[in-house]
Amino acid sequence: MCRACAGATVPEPAAAGGGPVSHAIFRLARPHRMFAGQLLRRIGLHPGQELVTMHLWDPGAQRQADLVRLMDSDAATMTRTVRRPEQAGFVRRRPSPTDKRASLIEPTAASHALRSSRAGVGPRTWWPRTSPSTSAPRPGTLERLERLERLERNLVQAAADPTCTNNGRERLDGDKRPTDGRT
Repeated sequence: MCRACAGATVPEPAAAGGGPVSHAIFRLARPHRMFAGQLLRRIGLHPGQELVTMHLWDPGAQRQADLVRLMDSDAATMTRTVRRPEQAGFVRRRPSPTDKRASLIEPTAASHALRSSRAGVGPRTWWPRTSPSTSAPRPGTLERLERLERLERNLVQAAADPTCTNNGRERLDGDKRPTDGRT
């Protein structure tokens, strides 16, 4: 087990020894999502819905189809994702004035109020609660964030790589023939 994993709530299994970064991401993502969920439920949202809200703040109203592309989602999922912030009064839908088939999703005044409130939906408001004894990022945080962003880009590229073995559907029996995903 790696030294960093010694105090982890989810111990590193021996099989993960060759991939401690992946295991660390798993360990971090779980409690982050749980904590975010607790904070977001107080204002009527679930994790992921705050991202849609934040993506609307600067540019303003956007077509739902554009949010689908931006969030790497699909139309049905985005419809469900937008529904709760809409019911909570943070976004509203309106018909596009230029395309009768499209809906525009726009932030409301209540949404903009979230941006500046202590009950905000962004990680900036979570930092003081999750980072011990400091209210601002420590030196070196930017470099670590840049490394995480680089890791994210690498993972996205790897997942999109057509040479990736059967898009993750490897045969467990050692057979090298392609699988249709039902094995």
